[in-house]
Amino acid sequence: MGSPLYLTVLTGAVEATLAPKPLIDALTSVEVSVSANARSGFRLSFTLANNSPLQLFFLMAMGAPVPLVRVVLVATFGGLPQVIMDGVVTEHRVEPDAMQGSSHLVVTGEDLTAVMDLTDNSGTAFPGLTPDLRVLTILGKYAMYGIVPNVVPVITPDVEVPTDKTPSQQGTDLAYIQALAREAGYVFYLQPGPAPGISQAYWGPQIKIGVPQPALNVNMDTWTNVESLSFQYRPLTSISPRVYIQEETTGTTLPISIPGVNPLDPPLGATVPSAQTTEDLSDTAKRPPAQAMMLGMARASDTSDVVTGSGTLRVLRYGTILQARQLVGVRGAGLAYDGLYYVDSTQHDIKLGEYKQSFTLKRNALISSVPVVPTMPF
Repeated sequence: MGSPLYLTVLTGAVEATLAPKPLIDALTSVEVSVSANARSGFRLSFTLANNSPLQLFFLMAMGAPVPLVRVVLVATFGGLPQVIMDGVVTEHRVEPDAMQGSSHLVVTGEDLTAVMDLTDNSGTAFPGLTPDLRVLTILGKYAMYGIVPNVVPVITPDVEVPTDKTPSQQGTDLAYIQALAREAGYVFYLQPGPAPGISQAYWGPQIKIGVPQPALNVNMDTWTNVESLSFQYRPLTSISPRVYIQEETTGTTLPISIPGVNPLDPPLGATVPSAQTTEDLSDTAKRPPAQAMMLGMARASDTSDVVTGSGTLRVLRYGTILQARQLVGVRGAGLAYDGLYYVDSTQHDIKLGEYKQSFTLKRNALISSVPVVPTMPF
């Protein structure tokens, strides 16, 4: 008998509490999308009777002094609660059904980065602060939402002398943090949890190491735990960036090619195909050499995933919730495609009695580099 699975919905303004019973009773489906390179989002569908109090619930909340409705979704499986979404409502839509005498209320939203993208704070100065300290300063404003900074210092801090130049913000807090991440070769995202109402704000290099999740098994008879899984190998997508570094004494510009395998993108297989295309990053000559190298490594990492996998699974069959932005093993796909992968995105589809996930896997190599992959949760 499978472990019971429960979904808990919390909602509110700044702090989310248990959703009212009429809202839970009317909930018919939940969709949550999580991506390593994009903003996460959710979609809630409700049955809406003509006399339902939900007719006014979201409208009244959206008109409150703080016009944000926060939604926290917690999936409990095997006694272990996992926060799968912490965000705010950005749109709600009512679809009347004249034949049935009822309507459907569809509520969509995004993770808490949406809160950071509301106000243009251009001109805010950060005298004498490195990029990571600027990010910490900005994230401190969102502590009320339970956002906890997890900021990795830049490898080569470039501190402007205040008397010469003072760095200042351009755009919203989110846009500026993302711009600083690109300049450092980093990524920025919010990871909900571990407790409801808490989110980890990660600013640093994309992590493609760690303990893998339980293996996805395909073509293994009774051991198969996915509904579908297919792979694509596209070697022409890999790019070898070429950065330019200016020698200070002579002013000579030196080109440097960045290899596909680098500290930001360790190999996840035994055979790493060589990049087929060379791309010049022309704006790197004016930057410090170490920063130019980081930009080149980030570009190489972004394009190095020549193997892509996509599939679907049932959580009860798989035995746990597949998490994006982590590693996972694959078994039964053949010599070229077995081994470890980075989970690039997941889509959660939850209905009464059903929890399915679709997912996308990526890696930069062929043939497994490890003899075995984990088959049970740690």
